[in-house]
Amino acid sequence: MTIKAPGGLDNLVVSDVAEPAAPGAGEITVRLHASSLNYHDYRVCAIEGALPDGRIPMADGAGVVAAVGAGVEEFAVGDAVVSGFFPDWLDGDDRPSDFSTTPGDGRDGYARERVTLPATWVTHAPEGWSHEEASTITTAGLTAWRALVVDAGIKAGDTVAVLGTGGVSIYALQLAKAMGATVIATSSSDAKLERLRDLGADHVINYRSTPEWGEEMRRITDGRGVDIVVEVGGPATLAQSIVAGRPGAHIALIGVLTGRSGEIPTALLMARQQRLQGLIVGSRRQQIDFVRALETLELRPVIDRRFALADLAEAFRYQESGAHFGKICVTM
Repeated sequence: MTIKAPGGLDNLVVSDVAEPAAPGAGEITVRLHASSLNYHDYRVCAIEGALPDGRIPMADGAGVVAAVGAGVEEFAVGDAVVSGFFPDWLDGDDRPSDFSTTPGDGRDGYARERVTLPATWVTHAPEGWSHEEASTITTAGLTAWRALVVDAGIKAGDTVAVLGTGGVSIYALQLAKAMGATVIATSSSDAKLERLRDLGADHVINYRSTPEWGEEMRRITDGRGVDIVVEVGGPATLAQSIVAGRPGAHIALIGVLTGRSGEIPTALLMARQQRLQGLIVGSRRQQIDFVRALETLELRPVIDRRFALADLAEAFRYQESGAHFGKICVTM
């Protein structure tokens, strides 16, 4: 699947191409079986001019190692693997600040059946997971893991606020509950709020009927406020997230669903001595740690619908509708 200039969902094109080259030293060939949709994938595919002509979209890819090049010891033929969002960020604090190296954006992604790539561009998938489940790790899963564990240092007894029912938010809900936290979740749909309760949310708030949901979270916590906010909305929700947070709270700024810029109540943020930290997914080392944790936690991602790769545009339009709950996957 490629994007044809000038871009937009109507210009997603399916075609047959030559088999990838045999893996060289340090490389593997992967038979891809699944990808999952993220807001980033949607934006670059839907906005005209966001991708160059012929770019293969999709940052997430999961499949099976089909061939191994010389010197590769970490993987063997038949291993289930999942891609990394920043293939060149292996470890450490030298963090990327743009998407120039991200598959499906700055370089070709995983909306295809086979690919040869450096072995360091993937990690093992959790044992026993389907390819669709594993494909949700790359972007949504690792983002939630880094927000809660790597950056916020979540611990049992914390109270975590998650906003909405997208992939990151539901992963964050599941991870927080698995680690002994109390979770307050929001949605504009009462039906979705009930599903959030079924997943373990301790308290739910309809943000349409309760627009001052930050104050409601303070009320629920007896005036203290929440310890961690997984902030996926951006400018239209950030002020309420600051209100919701306790003094010293960690606010993980992940999303720009409501816009790319806006006002921030800096005086309140300062007075409450909160930490507002932006993040974009994570490193390969963090993904390896996340996969290891997933193999010990009783947690499986929530997959809403599956589409064939040829129906990627339809899958994006379903994502655009906002009707989904959890992740949308495409299968190859």
